[in-house]
Amino acid sequence: MKPLEGLNSDKKLLCRRRRRTSMDDGISEELVMSEVHLGCPPGFLGSYVSNFTISFPSGSDDLNTETKTYVSDSSSSKQLIGFDEDGDLVLPRRVNVEEPSVRSFNVSIQHDVMSTIPSVGLQVWKAELVLSDFVLHTMLTSSEFQGIVALELGAGTGLVGILLARVAKTIFLTDKGDRVLDNCAKNINLNSGGFSAEVAVHVRELDWTKPWPPKRTQGECLPNNRYSWASSEVEEALGASLLVAADVIYSDDLTDAFFNMLEKFMSQGSEKVLYLALEKRYNFTLDDFDIVANGYSHFLSYLKHEKDDTENSRLEQESKPYFVGHRIDLANIPQYVLNYERGKDVEIWQIKYCRKES
Repeated sequence: MKPLEGLNSDKKLLCRRRRRTSMDDGISEELVMSEVHLGCPPGFLGSYVSNFTISFPSGSDDLNTETKTYVSDSSSSKQLIGFDEDGDLVLPRRVNVEEPSVRSFNVSIQHDVMSTIPSVGLQVWKAELVLSDFVLHTMLTSSEFQGIVALELGAGTGLVGILLARVAKTIFLTDKGDRVLDNCAKNINLNSGGFSAEVAVHVRELDWTKPWPPKRTQGECLPNNRYSWASSEVEEALGASLLVAADVIYSDDLTDAFFNMLEKFMSQGSEKVLYLALEKRYNFTLDDFDIVANGYSHFLSYLKHEKDDTENSRLEQESKPYFVGHRIDLANIPQYVLNYERGKDVEIWQIKYCRKES
């Protein structure tokens, strides 16, 4: 796999941000382009399947170089994570002996090289890869995600959910719009051979601007609406313990809708934790007369920081629920997904919802 080559800097800039006028309705649509295009031919602007290689980092203290297995001393016995002969992840289990394993596997992801802003879920974004690293690291060093029910918000191509499907019990990959959902379902089919034998993977529509729970059908989903929710699925999703989301914070209106939906979802059912990856994006504004990341600031306005003891003590005396955020130190998360550069502007936040009893 090689990154996209053959585009000069001017053309790259043009591809990342330009406008197109529809011949049918005269409406201009802004086109955007991600920086992640593994293996795409030079100048290619259509839909492409990239193969992402997942590999153990070399030189890790937890990597047994003699047996080539990845282990962690999380208890008196070692927890082994390995791969079978097809490169599929073997589920975490307690063992007394160490076994040989393959140290890499591939995930195939169909994605667009360019899209309109409402369809950015058709592309692969850097925050999605960083969150994949975090999920893989957690899977490889603990049993925290084993056998869980999880829900990916704004799943896009579905990469993070596809990785979780190797160890989880049930995964709901949610997004909005048939094109994005169809593409996500395609990627599920491309990678289903690597899933846990017991896992159930559902691709479902979830519009953050509409009420939760979503409209649902009795029994199974209707054939003409394959992304609708069955009543039993809504109940199972409410029991999820893990939420994940990547690069869903890029406009204030979207951030408002996201946290509004998040509050409704996390205030019901079981206690949940969200791991959210985002990339800070900077723009010049006349109000600030500077290059600032206003979208990032708006995101932070929803969170109370976990280490702010004085503020949290005050909030505990109030009756209003609130979100608590903790930024994860990415220096402690090895890079498992090859051939991309993290940069300095991607962060992962652990977010919890502190409910208040009436």
